[in-house]
Amino acid sequence: MTSQEVETRHDWSQKEVLGLFELPFNDLLFHAHHVHRLYFNPREVQISTLLSIKTGACPEDCGYCPQSIRHETGLEREPVMDVDAVLEAAQAAKAGGASRFCMGGAWRSPKDRDLEKVIEMVKGVREMGLETCVTLGMLKKQQAERLKDAGLDYYNHNLDTSPEYYKEIITTRSYEDRLETLENVRSAGLNVCSGGIVGMGETREDRAEMIVQLANLPEHPQSVPINNLVQVPGTPLDGVDPIDPLEFVRTIAIARVVMPKSVVRLSAGRTEMSDEMQALCFFAGANSIFYGDKLLTTDNPEAVKDMELLKRLGMTTTQPQPSQPD
Repeated sequence: MTSQEVETRHDWSQKEVLGLFELPFNDLLFHAHHVHRLYFNPREVQISTLLSIKTGACPEDCGYCPQSIRHETGLEREPVMDVDAVLEAAQAAKAGGASRFCMGGAWRSPKDRDLEKVIEMVKGVREMGLETCVTLGMLKKQQAERLKDAGLDYYNHNLDTSPEYYKEIITTRSYEDRLETLENVRSAGLNVCSGGIVGMGETREDRAEMIVQLANLPEHPQSVPINNLVQVPGTPLDGVDPIDPLEFVRTIAIARVVMPKSVVRLSAGRTEMSDEMQALCFFAGANSIFYGDKLLTTDNPEAVKDMELLKRLGMTTTQPQPSQPD
């Protein structure tokens, strides 16, 4: 295999990606790991910490989300956090080994006045030497530009699933709305963090099409989080059949193959994953994790356990940088 065989492409078809899904498991992992080694040091993993800076009362109806005002999950609404409290959390994240601090606000789309506090947070976190990322819902072009001017590094806005299955999960925001936000973020010069959620009752075809949508963007997302649904009582997706663990690993591997220079994040759902499953994901090309006790409002593996696993695997918590293959 030569480096030319893994050139960056933006013309993937669902048929091609399904062909990758249908490869024998070990063949797919071998291929993905080879691609991973071409562009990244396989022993490096990037650590991000995520903090909910505004919790609950979101008007959207996302079927997976406990923060929706439409779902009876018992989650209490919390206003936007004080800037000092956010910066204290960021300092603790840095001390714990995080290189990026992500802040999430439960808005459908933030109002301009909402950005004032967020911009203060971004500036304060940047001054600590941490990379910054926010996820605030749909974003207008001028809002993206304001965040860029404030020093924001990444904006997260997931596609969630395929265009076909999307309407089964969300009705209050269209797929086109999500693509428009990503375009606004790209045009402002921000790094894009965009991935999806699996285990929501979708088919393999849906998983393949979600990856196609991400890979065929004008520029591959710099960060691609792959979330394994965390089922929350009171949400419409509570009780759906979980995804097969090996199918999840396949999804990670294929994201690595079709977006070879993107950082692929093993994101939500790690609490339910065994150490062995996570190790397979790292082998398949995942080189980023969320670190800390919470992912917005759902549990995440304890930080000490994460570090112990990475030590057992001989991995280091550094910032992976894609390189050109020889």
